[in-house]
Amino acid sequence: MTRTRTRLSGTTAIHRTTTRARTRHRAGAGLLLAGTLLTGCGAQPGEIPLSEIRAEPSTTPPAAEPAVATAAPDVVGAAAATPAVPAAPTAPPARNGLIAARVFLDQDHLTSAIFTVSADGKTRQQLTRPAEETRDDHPSWSPDGTTLAFDRTGGDSPGRIWTAGADGGNVHQLGSLCEAGAPDCLNEKETTPAWSPDGKQLAFTRSWGSTDPTTDQIQYSDLYVIAPDGTTAQRLTFLTNDTPYSGVVTDPAWSPDGKQIVFSYRTSATGQPANGRALHIVNADGTGLRRLTPWELRAGERANWSPDGSRIVFTTYPDGADNAPGGGIYTVHPDGTAVEALTPGPSDTTYGIASYSPDGTAIAFSQAPAGGTSELYTMRADGTGAARVTDTPGRGEGRPNWGVAQPAG
Repeated sequence: MTRTRTRLSGTTAIHRTTTRARTRHRAGAGLLLAGTLLTGCGAQPGEIPLSEIRAEPSTTPPAAEPAVATAAPDVVGAAAATPAVPAAPTAPPARNGLIAARVFLDQDHLTSAIFTVSADGKTRQQLTRPAEETRDDHPSWSPDGTTLAFDRTGGDSPGRIWTAGADGGNVHQLGSLCEAGAPDCLNEKETTPAWSPDGKQLAFTRSWGSTDPTTDQIQYSDLYVIAPDGTTAQRLTFLTNDTPYSGVVTDPAWSPDGKQIVFSYRTSATGQPANGRALHIVNADGTGLRRLTPWELRAGERANWSPDGSRIVFTTYPDGADNAPGGGIYTVHPDGTAVEALTPGPSDTTYGIASYSPDGTAIAFSQAPAGGTSELYTMRADGTGAARVTDTPGRGEGRPNWGVAQPAG
């Protein structure tokens, strides 16, 4: 991880109204920075040791290690409240469609494109065609399955959000929030887009500012929402506002009712705790920020809600170098209880992010053997019945997002 110059405020929650606004050059919409300023994550290292996570029986145990339960997470900000576990929907389940994923196009993993593949692996299509040493990544299906959002970095793109049709057509970039020469646009990137359930917004990560020359740590990183036409951007979190170089906010995912967003927060070397990973939840209006998973579990990257909103699937990563083996795939209730392992542990496998099928019966995920490249798999929602979807040695397939779009023809 990287080193920073300041520290988070620990368990202190600070509320402040930010009134600064500026006008977008292209869309003419104000970048709304007003909101509740929430700093710190309300947790200290060692606060919830993994040894104290208690076993909890399950009516549908996976073929993996026993389910475990955590204490409720800390709340960041007085407005936060523990949400009730939603009831199952009465509407019929959605039809499972194509899985979108990022696929590397070269052995050095410098260039990647967005592909779609059917759950049986029989239908496969490359949707984007980036320039050399450019990465298309973090695909997210629109709720109706007509459009994919993704980010593009490298080459001529510092990090911008793009969209493409389900057939790969109509590829275009959303306008940047930055005006040329604006002071808060130094090294600015907009990445990890995620569609809201009503299709009216995209949540995304915005990072900007100077970088630490010894660690390459960015100065500021927080969560925003924006309309799909690139207008009416609004900042939701302020985790790095008063604590620059303290960490990276990334990988948002919406709850099925559109009221909450789960995201990953990864602290830097001098963050609080240092080099930590945990999932957090914030309301769609920016209030109620709270930590979802214990720091010791090291949950990170994009999580995904079950279609009925009762569980969130996520991936853990061991301490040390990125892509090291030893993590796993878990689920948790939105109130932070009933953490349950879906994959065996300990393991020498490296797991990537996971995504529920639209009907909630299955999960797509990526995994790589020790020293190997990742492929896509599916399993039942209880962790059983894992099946391989792709077989492209050396390519590296990951970051699946399961949508409702059906194969052409």
